[in-house]
Amino acid sequence: MTIASVLALGELTVLGRLAGSSNATLLSMVRDDEGLEYKCVYKPVVGERPLWDFPDGTLAGREVAAYELSRLLKWDVIPVTVWRDEGPYGEGSVQLWVDADEDIRIVDLISVNEGHEGWLHVLTGENEAGQEVRVVHRDRLDLAQIAILDALMNNADRKAGHLLIGENDRLWGIDHGLTFNEEPKLRTVLWGWAGQRIPEPLMTDLAALLTRWNDVEAVLESFLAGYELQALAERLQELSDGARYPQPPEHWPAVPWPLF
Repeated sequence: MTIASVLALGELTVLGRLAGSSNATLLSMVRDDEGLEYKCVYKPVVGERPLWDFPDGTLAGREVAAYELSRLLKWDVIPVTVWRDEGPYGEGSVQLWVDADEDIRIVDLISVNEGHEGWLHVLTGENEAGQEVRVVHRDRLDLAQIAILDALMNNADRKAGHLLIGENDRLWGIDHGLTFNEEPKLRTVLWGWAGQRIPEPLMTDLAALLTRWNDVEAVLESFLAGYELQALAERLQELSDGARYPQPPEHWPAVPWPLF
């Protein structure tokens, strides 16, 4: 069985709740009939907190849609995420667990006097001691893929803690429940490329996705409303036509809070 099949169909056992999550986010173990098992994160629909700007009971489906969009782009930056019709607390999403190296930072807070070679500037502010500091993030292609994905998905909550480094320096993006809203809501810590040209390899992937839009709709229509798919199509066309990373918005907050 594939990892996706085991996550979707295997026996799911909840180990505990992950602290700090506003919705039910359950550390779990899934096992198939032959004893193959994976640690995973189970997000049941019944554990979702109602939000004024997202339809009730849709966040888990958006988690799956985010993974499927990255898979369609052939950008392997979101852990395998599937929909389960059944689980200890009912239907919801299940995502493969990432054993992250917590000592490696993708986004950091540095003194304004520090050099930051290999890092990109996001914003300048003050820390709790009133000292002027800068928020920076790494300059690497897989992170650029996540920044483009966030723009496509209209991610309203790309915090630094949602970017993990796993085995072999693999970058992973997690927590994609607040995505695919019809209204502009992009809030992210990844503004270091704002206004710059999108690298040609990523533009090629976006162009290929445009030619396969029927496939995109067929995969995502189970998780998103028709008007949300239309908004996604418009964002994809806009990115493809402009060939530049988006600029921070002026009429709503550009970064999530807290950042980390």
